[in-house]
Amino acid sequence: MPKVLISDKMDPRAAAIFRERGITVDERPGLSRDELIAIIGDYDGLAIRSATKVTKDVLAAATQMKVVGRAGIGVDNVDIPAASARGVVVMNTPFGNSITTAEHAIALMFALARQLPEADASTQAGKWEKNRFMGVELTAKTLGLIGCGNIGSIVADRAIGLKMKVIAFDPFLSVERARELGVEKVTLDELLARADFITLHTPLTDQTRNILSRDNLARTKKGVRIVNCARGGLIDEAALKDALDSGHVAGAALDVFVEEPATASPLFGTPGFVSTPHLGASTSEAQINVAIQVAEQMADYLLTGAVTNALNMPSVSAEDAPRLRPYMALAEKLGSLVGQLAHDALSGISIEVEGAAADLNQKPITGAVLAGLMRVYSDTVNMVNAPFLAKERGLDVREIRHDREGDYHTLLRVSVRTSEGEKSVAGTLFGDSNPRLVELFGIKVEADLAGHMLYVVNEDAPGFIGRIGTALGDAGVNIGTFHLGRRAAGGEAVLLLSLDSGVDETLLAALRGLPGVRKVMALHFG
Repeated sequence: MPKVLISDKMDPRAAAIFRERGITVDERPGLSRDELIAIIGDYDGLAIRSATKVTKDVLAAATQMKVVGRAGIGVDNVDIPAASARGVVVMNTPFGNSITTAEHAIALMFALARQLPEADASTQAGKWEKNRFMGVELTAKTLGLIGCGNIGSIVADRAIGLKMKVIAFDPFLSVERARELGVEKVTLDELLARADFITLHTPLTDQTRNILSRDNLARTKKGVRIVNCARGGLIDEAALKDALDSGHVAGAALDVFVEEPATASPLFGTPGFVSTPHLGASTSEAQINVAIQVAEQMADYLLTGAVTNALNMPSVSAEDAPRLRPYMALAEKLGSLVGQLAHDALSGISIEVEGAAADLNQKPITGAVLAGLMRVYSDTVNMVNAPFLAKERGLDVREIRHDREGDYHTLLRVSVRTSEGEKSVAGTLFGDSNPRLVELFGIKVEADLAGHMLYVVNEDAPGFIGRIGTALGDAGVNIGTFHLGRRAAGGEAVLLLSLDSGVDETLLAALRGLPGVRKVMALHFG
């Protein structure tokens, strides 16, 4: 029978579930790195929380390892690429602590509204400063949600129960889904201008990092109160301190910080600031839920091969996997491309297959497209839970199968409906295994999608390629390959460059200033 190691402190029900299913389990929390490496080779599964670091070295020693299960959401302590290279499935439990985190956000809203921490400290110091602590009501105030997925929608429900008006910014939230939740879908600028309270419920990605930047904080309503129980790095902490000191922001409560553990922060001691040590998931119910879920998921996989909430493996049968693998690689790259280039105000997506692809199970292909698309905004999305997340946000997903034969022996087309109209990309497989882009927003172009890339829309005119090549060369950025396409001679053209390194905002700004440039974006494909 399989053998599992629980290497972090976890609710005892997890071990009980493994034993009930006939799996041998050892509970060894607190192991050092060397101690873990010395014994990990004896185990088929590893159940962890946040303390154990599943590094490349640990995985190299885990010669029998089949699955790593994280009781919780974040998997920053797991080297997922190394796990994938060794055929180890990495699972998490993304929804086990949703209610707990949502309730903590509501609790911090109350703490800010009534200055509870300061009033408690003052009273216990023997003071009776009743007139000092004048609070505000939540009733009739406008709550702005940045992110309205699983946790955000729970916060919305609780806030509506408190008679608050709720507005939400979430590119994947449809108007119909917003209506079901009783919230108003708005742009980020609208939210900043209207919200009395702002809570953040989005993962940390390149698009969401410092979403409450100094500029965006300046655009908020004077007297706003801000709560972050999601991820450190969503708020510019230095700018937040300045906004608190100036009085523009009346209060802020952070459960998460850029650097954790946050033993020192410039925000500490700032009037109007409340902090907790990453307690979002710290309730007995949440700890029990994630422990039970991770044990059940790991046991199912070890005993039956069933896959749930895997971060590096789709839900695909053993028979279909070899045929589907290159198609899913193509699908994820096309979804990622669309997600990076046209991710705002999405209302729907269509996935069309024709030729050889039309003979396959389309569900895994759709899951791969959605995973690539939504990974722009979510660090926990995968091919298994992407369809659920899309449905949760009201994203209209359509699958279309064509029996016709086209210009390619197999073709996959991904089209998204946005506020600017429909945008479409298409790709094929060369040699039945190599994903290749063949069409980008109506322009024929052949390109591999890998590593660091640069997307440029420009006027088709002599000398342009030389100008952009010179600009990149002067910045020390080497071009690997370049791919060109245009609608017509002298019209709009598209340039896709693969680069040996990424480009920073300073270089992007310089490229946007070149004559003939209409748009420049940095892309990245894992």
